[in-house]
Amino acid sequence: MSEDQLLIEGLPNLDYTPRTRVIYGKGKVHALRECAESLGFRRVLVVSDPGVREAGHVDRVVSALLDAVESVTVFDGVEENPTTHHVARGLERAREARIDSIVGLGGGSALDCAKGVNFLYTNGGRIQDYWGVGKAESDMLPMIAVPTTAGTGSEAQSFALISDPESHQKMACGDKKAACKVAILDPELTLSMPADVAAATGIDALSHAVESHVTKRRNPVSQAFSREAWRLLSGHFERALREPDDVEARGSMLLGACLAGFAIENSMLGAAHSLANPLTARFGVVHGVAVGLTLPHVIRYNAECCASEYAELASFVPEHGDLGAAEVVAARFEALRDVVGLPGRLGEVGVEASRLAELSSEAAKQWTAQFNPRSVSVDDLEMLYRCAC
Repeated sequence: MSEDQLLIEGLPNLDYTPRTRVIYGKGKVHALRECAESLGFRRVLVVSDPGVREAGHVDRVVSALLDAVESVTVFDGVEENPTTHHVARGLERAREARIDSIVGLGGGSALDCAKGVNFLYTNGGRIQDYWGVGKAESDMLPMIAVPTTAGTGSEAQSFALISDPESHQKMACGDKKAACKVAILDPELTLSMPADVAAATGIDALSHAVESHVTKRRNPVSQAFSREAWRLLSGHFERALREPDDVEARGSMLLGACLAGFAIENSMLGAAHSLANPLTARFGVVHGVAVGLTLPHVIRYNAECCASEYAELASFVPEHGDLGAAEVVAARFEALRDVVGLPGRLGEVGVEASRLAELSSEAAKQWTAQFNPRSVSVDDLEMLYRCAC
């Protein structure tokens, strides 16, 4: 029987294997001790950033680990959009401590950097060697992810996004061996997020739910994750920003971001992220802000080929009137972006129209563009940038 004959009523083939245990709930950071013991952690590297250290979360995690392991080494030098330099510095600490396990603590940047260290510590070479999918030959160290933001969903993915400081390319390094063994989702850890971080990461998570729902690789598993992620995120985003100490709202955002990460793992992303990445690389636009600028226009561009998929998301938008499904989703996303004061035009973040051709050429090289449900050329990408001007 051919692969095509395995299709049932038009449903795509899929191969879904859960690789990450998810522990969710208030105060669940304390589960770190039990998880470390069960996974045989002895010499642990904690990868984090200065903001998370300042919030006291590094001390909490180290304290929990020290009851279960021999030693804990902390590398908290990660910055936003980690580069090969951050990975190199983390790798140096890992080698000094002769680690056998990793805990990633923080936002997506810390988790991605932790995975980058894992690639090089176990497999050698340079990060550039793992750009793509499935290039790690040796097993990798067990890793626990403890996110402190509700954004990237990196804890649910086997990809690390690491930037090359010379080419400004964001390298997506993916390998099933890099998947976290455990993701601990404790909404109390997200209460320390500044409002601007909560806004940008929330928009990023929302974009993941929307894009993963319509990609060429979408399937029933990925769409189940993306629909529930959209429901949780779109329903609690405003409340989480308006009432930052509301643990229930923060928890819904954290869980929604994780589910969107699982959706990405099973379906990838689309043109909005291809457009966003050059804005970050060339103009330093925060990723969540960048994708907030591009996604509404990509939704409208995709409307003709994804009406039923957008209709499923639109069903969670209250009182949307007689608008088409894609417009409902695009308008809802814009409303959520605007209510927290994020920019809606490229000019607001310093992007000149004269640079759009250059940016479009770079966007066309981004990996996610190939998964957009409607094909995009360089000219199409420039048109989408101009829609955001």
